[in-house]
Amino acid sequence: MFGSEFEQIAAILVLAAVVGGLAKLLRQPVIVAYIVVGVLAGPAVLEIVSDGDDVAALAKIGIAILLFLVGLKLDLHLIRSTGLVALYTGVGQVVFTSIVGYLIVVALGFDPLPALYIAVALTFSSTIIIVKLLSDKRELDQLHGRIAVGFLIVQDLLVIVAMIVIVAIGQPDQVSPAETILRTLVGGIVFLGAVALAARYVIPRVLGWLANSQELTLLFGVAWAISLAATSAALGLSMEIGAFVAGVALASTPYRESLGARLVSLRDIMILFFFIELGASLTFTSALQQLGPALVLSVFVLIGNPIIVMVIMGIMGYRKKVSFKAGLAVAQISEFSLILIALGFSLGQVDEAVLGLVTLVGMITITISTYFILYSQQIFDRISPALSIFERKKADSAEVEERLEHPYDAIIVGAGRMGGEVTRGLLAKGANLLVVDYDPEALRAVAGPHVTTLYGDVSEPEFAASLPFHEADSIVCAVPSPSTNVVLLQTLRRFEFTGGICLTAMDARTAEMLEDYGGVRVIRPFKMAAQNIVGEMDLPVKAKPSPAGPAPEEPV
Repeated sequence: MFGSEFEQIAAILVLAAVVGGLAKLLRQPVIVAYIVVGVLAGPAVLEIVSDGDDVAALAKIGIAILLFLVGLKLDLHLIRSTGLVALYTGVGQVVFTSIVGYLIVVALGFDPLPALYIAVALTFSSTIIIVKLLSDKRELDQLHGRIAVGFLIVQDLLVIVAMIVIVAIGQPDQVSPAETILRTLVGGIVFLGAVALAARYVIPRVLGWLANSQELTLLFGVAWAISLAATSAALGLSMEIGAFVAGVALASTPYRESLGARLVSLRDIMILFFFIELGASLTFTSALQQLGPALVLSVFVLIGNPIIVMVIMGIMGYRKKVSFKAGLAVAQISEFSLILIALGFSLGQVDEAVLGLVTLVGMITITISTYFILYSQQIFDRISPALSIFERKKADSAEVEERLEHPYDAIIVGAGRMGGEVTRGLLAKGANLLVVDYDPEALRAVAGPHVTTLYGDVSEPEFAASLPFHEADSIVCAVPSPSTNVVLLQTLRRFEFTGGICLTAMDARTAEMLEDYGGVRVIRPFKMAAQNIVGEMDLPVKAKPSPAGPAPEEPV
């Protein structure tokens, strides 16, 4: 229909903008709108996407950037605090869904091998969709978000293993299954070892050298993510793992938040093509004939998967609110599920009816689970009493949850002369601080015990929005720039921050503007310095002259 790939991409973007705007008017999730765009642009309707190579390449870049940003959020503290529950929950949910799902599919009349494929496909949830939703809701840093990302990554690793085994068994004449699996494991160990060495000895020095140029820092981050994703795919580990590992490698550096904030807009554009590719690849030829089984399996995924997560987390001592919100992350099947079934179809192990069934289940569960996550708090408020059966009387993890909520006593914006003095003064009182600045030298000057440093410019709204406000009791801005203070204050108001707010103003007009918001303490350094100088000067007090001027001299 279109003469060039450029015209094809232009038509897709226009269609996405129109459908996205309509979804906004109807208050529908944008992810669902993107999938609808894919269906409309696909061969079944408008035939805009005739050759999927260009869209597929852009989709892979979007996936790589998204998972790179996820990896940036994972530091050693997170792994130590949620690694065990992520492992138990991820493996436990996969085992439960596989067994129960297989029995349900067999009861629906499917043969054992297709039933096994369908059951395995039902076990995996979409890391990409869940991360996008949690990121939009600013819940990735909250405890349930961290746990959900943890067990979704465990699932991704398991599905990679499953696909390797399927390919190895399905093509026995080329290479033996044992040799294929062994080669992949060895390649994975070498890959992770090389990345670990680079992250320890090379990357921090390179980023430190590039930090004065935010453009080069951004370019390096994208190049690092895409190159590791490509290397991982070449080793048979999947590009998703490589992109995620690339992010983890930079998670312990002070530049992670700045990189993440500057990549958000690029991620939002590029991930659009993933959802378009997903929607365009959906097959509905025989899907309507499988509507009954699809509804049964969709209910199982939407209800059964979250229940098993809540059971496991309840046994481990987590509160019902955390386990419920984390459990909603598995209430849909993954893009990997569709890839897995497509792989079985290409090997001749499942037919088109199975492919249509899983496709339909994917559409139903992805759409409904999106609403589950978007309105998770409202749903929890309604059914909270019934969820008490999933919670111990004494939640062992309560102390951990409270500690994760407020690890910082204050976030200090600015590490210069004033910010440095504020930092040292609060440290003398025993405070734990997060200090933010875009000057690497200033950050190094204040670094030390009880101080976490982040590189970035708070005057950029995306970076300001990425700061962990919910993890701090107070916010102090020691930067005199009016724009920085205004952006920070507007961001705090948008996220309904209830802690202490202390901002800096160099003139009366800016101070009055900031004070109009209410609940804000404004520091005026020049005024305070002048008052201190006047207060310390020992000058004789003279009588003020009268308004009419000096008294006339009396005649001699």
